[in-house]
Amino acid sequence: MDPAVIEAALLAASHAVRDAGAIARAHFRTRPDVANKASTGFDPVTEADRGIERHLRAALLPLLPGIGLVGEEFGITGNPHDYWIIDPIDGTRSFISGMLGWGILAGLVLDRQPVAGLMHQPITGETFLATPATGARVLGPGHAAPLATSPIRRLEEATLYSTHPGLLEAAGLAPAYTLLAARCRLQRYGGDCYAYAMLAAGHIDLVVEAGLAPYDIVPLIPLIRAAGGVITDLAGNLPMQGGTVIAAANTTLHGTALAVLRRGREGAWGGSSR
Repeated sequence: MDPAVIEAALLAASHAVRDAGAIARAHFRTRPDVANKASTGFDPVTEADRGIERHLRAALLPLLPGIGLVGEEFGITGNPHDYWIIDPIDGTRSFISGMLGWGILAGLVLDRQPVAGLMHQPITGETFLATPATGARVLGPGHAAPLATSPIRRLEEATLYSTHPGLLEAAGLAPAYTLLAARCRLQRYGGDCYAYAMLAAGHIDLVVEAGLAPYDIVPLIPLIRAAGGVITDLAGNLPMQGGTVIAAANTTLHGTALAVLRRGREGAWGGSSR
């Protein structure tokens, strides 16, 4: 596919995502009606989630003929190898709580590889994006700047984020994460997709998550990598299926964090590497 055609489509996609921000703003801090998608537990969805996905499906699908789409709310449309992937509100729990740790995610996957992605936060007006032609950058009200991860290479100097300890516990990763957090200078919970944006911007050094769906993370992979970071699953592969994710500012920090998590996981399971 012609790179110029791809770049033009990505520019149009970024405009569509920013336009979709108006839907989110109309519902934010209004105590919107919340439905629960889960048969057990709580997996919230609002009309803002659905409205944004409808808007993005209508805007993105015509941009590149033959390209499919994967969305959180309405599933898979078309091509399973080349597709747009969207999460209309990543961090719906934060959204319905009136907090700012959420955003609209969109990415492009070609030949099963993530080539571009963006995160738009409609309240702050920031758009964090990465494309093949322009690299990683942030666009905000009245400014634009390149993104670069931090130079921190030692855990003892690192800031570590994860969205919620319950996700780590459900994945059997809590003991290993505790070991990693004990090595870091600072550990905080929260942030959802915004934590990855702050990693790309050099303010956070490590993000470790579990229980992610593909649409939670695939749009963020190009952003982290283009800014100089590393992002994998526990096996060291690109987390195209979600699950457990380790994102770090650089290869050195990623390798150290991954080793700690692997050792901690094996210890928690009595030496098993299952």
